[in-house]
Amino acid sequence: MAVYLGMLRVVRLCAGRPEVLGARGGLSRVWQEARLWGVRPLSSGEVDHTAPLPIGGLSYIQGNTKLRLINKTVGWCLDATAQKIPDKEALVVFHENIRLTFAQLKEQVDKAAAGLLSIGLRKGDRLGMWGPNSYAWVLIQLATAQAGIILVSVNPAYQAPELEYALKKVGCKALVFPKQFKTQQYYNILKQICPEVEKAKPGALKSQRLPDLTIVISVDTPLPGTLFLDDVVAAGNQEQHLAQLRHTQKFLSCHDPINIQFTSGTTGSPKGATLSHYNIVNNSNMIGERLQLSQKTAEKSRMVLPTPLYHCLGSVGGTMVSLMHGVTLILSSPVFDGKKALEAISRERGSFLYGTPTMFVDILNQPDFSSYDISAICGGVIAGSPVPPELIRAIINKMNMKELVVAYGTTENSPVTFMNFPEDTMEQKAESVGRVMPHTEVSPGPTSHHVAGGGTPWDALFSIRAHSGC
Repeated sequence: MAVYLGMLRVVRLCAGRPEVLGARGGLSRVWQEARLWGVRPLSSGEVDHTAPLPIGGLSYIQGNTKLRLINKTVGWCLDATAQKIPDKEALVVFHENIRLTFAQLKEQVDKAAAGLLSIGLRKGDRLGMWGPNSYAWVLIQLATAQAGIILVSVNPAYQAPELEYALKKVGCKALVFPKQFKTQQYYNILKQICPEVEKAKPGALKSQRLPDLTIVISVDTPLPGTLFLDDVVAAGNQEQHLAQLRHTQKFLSCHDPINIQFTSGTTGSPKGATLSHYNIVNNSNMIGERLQLSQKTAEKSRMVLPTPLYHCLGSVGGTMVSLMHGVTLILSSPVFDGKKALEAISRERGSFLYGTPTMFVDILNQPDFSSYDISAICGGVIAGSPVPPELIRAIINKMNMKELVVAYGTTENSPVTFMNFPEDTMEQKAESVGRVMPHTEVSPGPTSHHVAGGGTPWDALFSIRAHSGC
């Protein structure tokens, strides 16, 4: 029979940890808890694949395969959304006072993409985006996808050794960053590993330690040896470069790699997970479908995003879900700020809020929490680390987020593999990571990868294969 995997409490051990590939627990305990919580059949609309159930437990589950997978690039999806709802607000950068409709966003993205090609970047080149949440981050994320350039999501907190490791690991040809943010002096950090930048001709850097890096782009201030982002975008407005972009797009495939995300490095040095258009287009589409965003009015589809864009939760769950489902994306602050998140919800009438457990704790504990008008909020996504059941209950009760869902996944799977439905009960949300996502197979099994028979003691290792992901 098809089964309800989400109620297995063992799954909560690694709920939302992007870098975790498995959850371990004694089999006997897993099976006991399966009996305790119950394993109920799913409807055909939830799972359409019948999997045999071993005596007393669970060995395999496959998500619904009826949802059609999308064989399109990120750029194609942006174009389609901009054509369908050109005048709907697409992006609000709260801290930069920037507002763009989908038509305006597409226009700027096309110019930025053409501009990147004009400075010598080509399909398959790697470009690192290194900095906090900003309009420039979203612009570069979508512009690289339009031009077939692979975006490398660089942790904005990286210092010189970590930055050098990341850039060398993937062979970055270009790097985009602001001069500084608070105490993080990006340009000075780069100079520690690339002193040649100060005297380099913009766009023609030759570095001994970073031989692949030839183009450095400054976001907010012209700096020695760098190109200025505004100038790059302006260059893309020329017809010859726009024509080059259109020509390049003829050769893009949805299966091309388009993003490299680094894992957190818990089990060693950070590893680069390479994602394709196909990965992130389909995973973001599934997230939006699970959140039932297509059923929302414009007023109820305004997403406040305080989580970092360099992480999958922000770039796929945020930017890409917005693009795929016509949702207004609201960036509340450069880095997480609970007060700013509440301000954005109040002033922008945010209806959905993303965050990690610690972010939600901070928001709930703001001294002036009760002074903000959060009446528009109805749901959101909590992920990134294990979620205490009492926190789920507090968020739903105090913020009236009845449609809050828990998500769990891995960077490699683009990222979400389990997620609640908005209508799930509070207990289902508090005690599980929801149900398996469409086109995803999960097998808790022994390290030998053989399906276990009933009563065999083993450690459960959750092996996940997402057909929209890896």
